[in-house]
Amino acid sequence: MRVRICAVGRMKSGPERALVEDYTTRFDRTGRALGLGPLTISEVDDRKGGGMAAEAALLERTIPNGAVICAMDERGREMTSPQFADMLAGWRDAGRSDLALVIGGADGIDPALRARSDAMLSFGPMVWPHMLVRAMLAEQLYRAASILAGSPYHRV
Repeated sequence: MRVRICAVGRMKSGPERALVEDYTTRFDRTGRALGLGPLTISEVDDRKGGGMAAEAALLERTIPNGAVICAMDERGREMTSPQFADMLAGWRDAGRSDLALVIGGADGIDPALRARSDAMLSFGPMVWPHMLVRAMLAEQLYRAASILAGSPYHRV
């Protein structure tokens, strides 16, 4: 199952980008044997300032046809890393070929795109900077692959 992070905004060079690149490489290496990956990142910018609806239209173009859509949203479900790993494995085992993890802009994800999502995931009730969410999500993807591979990276 190919995995894509679809996000509003462009990542600049810096520590968050380095983390995302590191965890992407780790995920790709670990996930390959598990039928997960590669992990790609699609970035969009709403240069015309059209708000959430315009951002959603741009994000929609980056989501592969038939992909599972998982919206990163503060109203989403909080779960443990093993639960997240099981969710990924479930989609993979159901024959889903693509997963799109969607990160909205400063105002979040347009309600229409949220409604279309197969799942909504939250990293807790706090609001996190969007660039940091990418790094956290990339790490959790690697952790999920490690859990599924039986690697000691995740300790209970």
